[in-house]
Amino acid sequence: MKKADLHYYVTSYFRSYLPGQKNLSGNTVSGYADAFRLLFRFCEEKKGLRVDRLKISDFDSGLVCGFLDWLETERGCSVSTRNQRLTALHSFFRYLQKQSPPDMEAIQGILDIPYKKTAMAVVPYLSEDQMKILLSMPDAGKKEGFRDQVLLSLLYDTGARVQELADLKVKDIRTESPAVVTLHGKGNKTRQVPVMTKTRKLLETYLEHYRYDPGISRGDNQLFTNQKKGKLSRWGISYIINKYVEKAKAEKLLDIDFPVTPHVFRHSKAVHMVRAGINLIYIRDFLGHVDCSTTEIYARIDTESKRKAIEKACKDILPEQEYKDWTTDTDLMAFLESLTKG
Repeated sequence: MKKADLHYYVTSYFRSYLPGQKNLSGNTVSGYADAFRLLFRFCEEKKGLRVDRLKISDFDSGLVCGFLDWLETERGCSVSTRNQRLTALHSFFRYLQKQSPPDMEAIQGILDIPYKKTAMAVVPYLSEDQMKILLSMPDAGKKEGFRDQVLLSLLYDTGARVQELADLKVKDIRTESPAVVTLHGKGNKTRQVPVMTKTRKLLETYLEHYRYDPGISRGDNQLFTNQKKGKLSRWGISYIINKYVEKAKAEKLLDIDFPVTPHVFRHSKAVHMVRAGINLIYIRDFLGHVDCSTTEIYARIDTESKRKAIEKACKDILPEQEYKDWTTDTDLMAFLESLTKG
């Protein structure tokens, strides 16, 4: 093998290391691959380095920092996206450090590149009443509408990630008491979550009328399929959600200023569980988080509970009086207008 054979190491990293030793999900591997596609594009377009001739020695902290800056300035990527790309590169060069000791110094320089600090993101969620409105939008009297109602109800009730919902098969559903849904999450981790009585009844009815594919075993049928009987994709689920959000807005039943993505259902379920007084440890396990630090964000954003606690504990000492409309004070208005004249 030639010294510093980058192509060999990249291929081994994606084919063996990530899915085998690291046991990462297909979505994570795909995200890492996107980072490398962009990196190689940057090398060709901005550095004049042909991909088929790239060597490990071509990479150092300067090149990688230039790539990260290019993502932000020319591609308009957010700091969060920049940090995600850097995570993928850090992972590869940590792997490479063990495979190619002679290049350790340059590799260490890349590993020392810090992540950029980002502002705390505002987590969007729907209130209980807003979620109830959205879940009522599908026309359950029609086949497609009933499927959509089951899909939206299950997405909310389980707090599932969109890919976890898309991957569900009939065998993952248990409607007998206690009714549970088996979700297959990140890193091939599996968890079982309970479902409420109404969701269980929806699932029972849905499965009673389900048209199974005779070519495969009953349990291996996808729970949700598209019009072509294929697996419903993440984008298909997003389309379904957006359709009913727009319907609710058109009927003036929903007034929100943020996009309702599948993850908003997950956020909403978590916030509602916090408001119900459920322990964060249980919510962590329910959502499939690694530790409580991720789950705590939902306790921090629950402003309604904070407001009620403050109102209960603190006295309102603001004076009770009606304030004069200062815009009717002609002398004050004349004074303000005089300040704007040169």
